[in-house]
Amino acid sequence: MPYLKIAGLFAAAFLLNLAAPGILERLTLLGGTEAAIANSLWCIGLFLVFGWACSKLSEGSVFPNFTLQLLIGIVLHDALAPIASQIMLAVVVCTALAAIILKGGGDELNRQEVIKIAFPTVMIALVGYLITFFVMFPILMALGLNGKTAALLAAILGSTDPAALIPTLKRIVFKDEYQRLSSISIAESALNDAVGAIFTAAVAAMILAGTSVDSLGGLVSGLFSAENMLNLGKQFLFGTLAGVFGWSIMFGYETYKSHDNARDIDETSYDFAIIMAVPLVTFLLAQVIHGNGFLAAFVAGLLANYNHGKHYFHTTLRTMEIKIESIAKPTIFMMVGPFVALSDLMATAVLGLLISVIFMLVARPVAVMLSLLPTDLSMKDKLFLSIVRETGVIPVVLAVVTVAQFPELTLLMPLTAWVVIWTLTLLPALTPWWSRKLGVVQPPNPS
Repeated sequence: MPYLKIAGLFAAAFLLNLAAPGILERLTLLGGTEAAIANSLWCIGLFLVFGWACSKLSEGSVFPNFTLQLLIGIVLHDALAPIASQIMLAVVVCTALAAIILKGGGDELNRQEVIKIAFPTVMIALVGYLITFFVMFPILMALGLNGKTAALLAAILGSTDPAALIPTLKRIVFKDEYQRLSSISIAESALNDAVGAIFTAAVAAMILAGTSVDSLGGLVSGLFSAENMLNLGKQFLFGTLAGVFGWSIMFGYETYKSHDNARDIDETSYDFAIIMAVPLVTFLLAQVIHGNGFLAAFVAGLLANYNHGKHYFHTTLRTMEIKIESIAKPTIFMMVGPFVALSDLMATAVLGLLISVIFMLVARPVAVMLSLLPTDLSMKDKLFLSIVRETGVIPVVLAVVTVAQFPELTLLMPLTAWVVIWTLTLLPALTPWWSRKLGVVQPPNPS
């Protein structure tokens, strides 16, 4: 029954997309500001209604809501045409929502636990990302992609994603000795999203500067040049400093709320504004001082540690989670639609599947095994982490940003879409099974 309803949803989206050009033409007749408002409300309505429908109908099916939202966005390609003509608006919206999501990723982690797993987390998030990049770049070139597309695609898709991981890991009950696997997975995904953003920006800057990326040697020499390494260092350093500043705002807010709580004053409805503003202000500060905004948002959330602190923040954080699940994630995943037509997706289906399989079965295991060699993680730990390869929100955001810079790289967005589709569909379904096969989860309670 859920699959019949999902088919009905896609049929409705397809029919609406057929009618969309006529509807949009009528809206343009309003002229000026009225036409702009009408187009904006039309697109927002599509995001909210179809985003909700995908989440609702995914319940009881093997398809995660993320996958359905991305595919529905592509089916609505013509209906979302006003966004394609305003690509910088799409970049701004995706960036702001991604900063909020990454701050939420920091909230999910217990700061004390992160300290205990800091070394393996940094190794897999940083060294593992670099290994993934340098494994995939020559493979993508061998598959026929040009140097620019291969380098940017490898950089964009090199990171995993907390937005997809957290719901999956919450359903798994690990044995005590394997509890840290959940924390490592979430911490890695949040940290290497920032690493991916920094690295993608560095690759894009190299290409814009005219650096040759048509060979692995040219790419390596450009990436590890003194100028580029200095730029990367500044992105990490100033992004972290901006994150500390964001934490200081949240610390001040926590102190203020603790006084209220002492007087038995509950959270008020307007408290949510501060929690929402912090990742945006932190991101802005990082941009101003030439740091990485995504890293700053994550650091601010991690240091504040609200999910593991005072009880009077739990309602606000629950509200944040609801907003992320119902608005931020659907908007970002459906934002692929304006830039990828259904025909583009079909034309790249075989190549997209091949690249996805290589990411999951070659690049990820190699990255995990090599990057974690110096750690004390067991082989079971490494085998579990080898299947953690969900690609989601941040890679989509990076793809939108990159397409705005390089509109001529027409394969970039559809191939990103395919990797997101396959990893988000297959891996959340396989992870519980793989966990049981490895014996890292609690046995089912006989009753």
